[in-house]
Amino acid sequence: MSGIVHVDFRKYPDLPHWHYDMYRLGEDEHGVWLWAPAGTLCTRGADPPQPAESVFVKLVSARAWVTPIWNADGAYTTYVDINTPPLWEGNTVRMIDLDLDVVVRRGHGEPELLDEDEFAAHRAELGYPARLVAGARSAAAATMAAIAAGREPYATAGPARLDEAVARAAQL
Repeated sequence: MSGIVHVDFRKYPDLPHWHYDMYRLGEDEHGVWLWAPAGTLCTRGADPPQPAESVFVKLVSARAWVTPIWNADGAYTTYVDINTPPLWEGNTVRMIDLDLDVVVRRGHGEPELLDEDEFAAHRAELGYPARLVAGARSAAAATMAAIAAGREPYATAGPARLDEAVARAAQL
């Protein structure tokens, strides 16, 4: 697998959502770590690409229903997408975003659950299968608990990887 990974977030059932390229940062017991420098072009659906405001790191775990992101700047230090477990196809990783997000706002240590209204609306409109609903709710609850309890990868692993990415970005 090369150093560049294409991240392809979809919306249920299989519609384009966010997509962008990231660099491989490493792999450990938590999964595959990816990073992107500020200015990385991120495209949402068919919208024009938007440059990322800051360096960010994403963790992709093979069986997890979450993909956490740590941001160097911006409103959130940690942003966790609740999604289907990722599928790797060569240098592309795909997952379906399930609306719910767990975030930690900059300057606050407590996790918050976002977009419950969007999740409920899409569940009704799009007919999310029961296994997706259960998986999303379970992942959101587990993530909230893990962050609140200071468990990894949220406590030190994610922030350390972000520091590593910021140092790499400074060398570009």
